[in-house]
Amino acid sequence: MPPFIPGELVLKQASSPPSNPAHGAAIVFLHGFGDEPSNWASVADQFQAANKLPYLQWVIPAAPNNRDAMDTAWYIPSRLTPFPASRPELEDDEDEDGILQAKDYIVTLIDDLVAKGLPSNRIILAGFSQGHAMTLLTGLASKYADQLGGLVCLSGYMPLADKINNMRAMAGLPKPPATQVPMFIVRGKKDFLVPKRYMQMQLEKLEEIGVDLERVEVHEYDSLGHQVVPEELFALIKWLEKAVPVIEE
Repeated sequence: MPPFIPGELVLKQASSPPSNPAHGAAIVFLHGFGDEPSNWASVADQFQAANKLPYLQWVIPAAPNNRDAMDTAWYIPSRLTPFPASRPELEDDEDEDGILQAKDYIVTLIDDLVAKGLPSNRIILAGFSQGHAMTLLTGLASKYADQLGGLVCLSGYMPLADKINNMRAMAGLPKPPATQVPMFIVRGKKDFLVPKRYMQMQLEKLEEIGVDLERVEVHEYDSLGHQVVPEELFALIKWLEKAVPVIEE
């Protein structure tokens, strides 16, 4: 297995950080396949320019240059088909080793924030596409499962879905009812890279492992492809303001 060597992350400090670090908040945002942090740093800039969540810092890591995927990737992608294979054994194998390596790295980023005095429930884990996948896996099956301020999942799917329960058990996490962590999940109805069935599959798996679906805010946009649009970001701002509200000092 090749070493996991991430690229250089982008850090955007809060534009108005509170005097008490525990009163701040952070979002760790994971980009998608073939992308880089700078494209998401511009979203952070938009938030700060509009004075939205000025107490929020942004940590935007870079996925490794994956030789086998021939691009920046958290793991080697598998093909997402609109319909299940008639023979499950013909489904593409997922890059489990790569996914777990990425999960371990993401946990270290959260560790760093906690070590600086930020409570884990003031940390949002977020991602787009492959970043969505890594957000779900890390937020549900790592030592920070059930402890974060929320999970933001944009235009992706749940990886290793059939192994989530075992991974949680190995980590000593509770069986259902499990987590009350709020989630924000988005899919575009014109997204041809992530077919519709993957939205339903992840919601069913979330319910199975004990997630309170009342705490899962789902948005499906008619005109949205595999991208992010302003309407989606406006909804995200409102959700973030509830998930990690300002703490008056």
